[in-house]
Amino acid sequence: MEHMRSIPGAASMDNMSDEKIAVIVPHSSPILSKSPSNQTLPQWVQSEASRPAPSLEKRAALALVRKVAAEFLGTFLLIFIVLSALIVNEAHGGALGLLGVAAVAGSAVVVIVASLVHISGAHLNPAVSAAMAAFGYLPRAQLLPYVAAQLLGSTVASFAAKAVYEPANLGATVATVPALGTAAALAVEFITTFVLLFVITALSTDPKAVKELVAVGAGAAVMMSALISAESTGASMNPARTLGPAIAAGTYTKIWIYMVAPPLGAIAGTGAYVALKK
Repeated sequence: MEHMRSIPGAASMDNMSDEKIAVIVPHSSPILSKSPSNQTLPQWVQSEASRPAPSLEKRAALALVRKVAAEFLGTFLLIFIVLSALIVNEAHGGALGLLGVAAVAGSAVVVIVASLVHISGAHLNPAVSAAMAAFGYLPRAQLLPYVAAQLLGSTVASFAAKAVYEPANLGATVATVPALGTAAALAVEFITTFVLLFVITALSTDPKAVKELVAVGAGAAVMMSALISAESTGASMNPARTLGPAIAAGTYTKIWIYMVAPPLGAIAGTGAYVALKK
């Protein structure tokens, strides 16, 4: 203890607790002389920090662009795959058969919907979008952009398939021309689309449903309907499925049936499930 007191500037143990310890920082220290906001941070960080946050309107517009792009791409892929199956089947003497073509269509729906459902809902079909908008599951302001993207995707896919495969008779191979009378064709397209939307609405909108199954349910409904209606109406259930190939092939026989029956069947199918779950 005596030794400690002999050291110049040393505080005794008795009064050490009363001593105040001062930390002297030189005026030239970067801690005080440099502002973190404009000197110590990298230039790119300063630029990002000073950039104003995007407005709600801008973010909503960007989100809609992503959704519309997803609908275009998804519809393009779906129609190109379905037309490829039809053209290859015709070119090779029915190698796939009805079951094979239906399986391709159903599988394509499963894969594409599973990939895009979290972005846009993966409607891929103006009838689906119309039904979702009618019951408030899609903002009505987004209906027209969705439908435009779907129809454009189908048309581009149809011309792409035509260019790739160069089929001898594209219209007879891929066009959805009814083999039934008008009333019967309307009924078949209405009922098959009703079933499709009943399944989609049940799995995608009901909180009690397992939403991860929406892709499987939609694909199974498409395959089932294709097996029972492909030979009679072409199993369209989708105005985009009919319009794109019709434009590429120049075949418009009774095309109005496919513009009317699927949307009506879709709205009825969605409405039926909404009524049931209340």
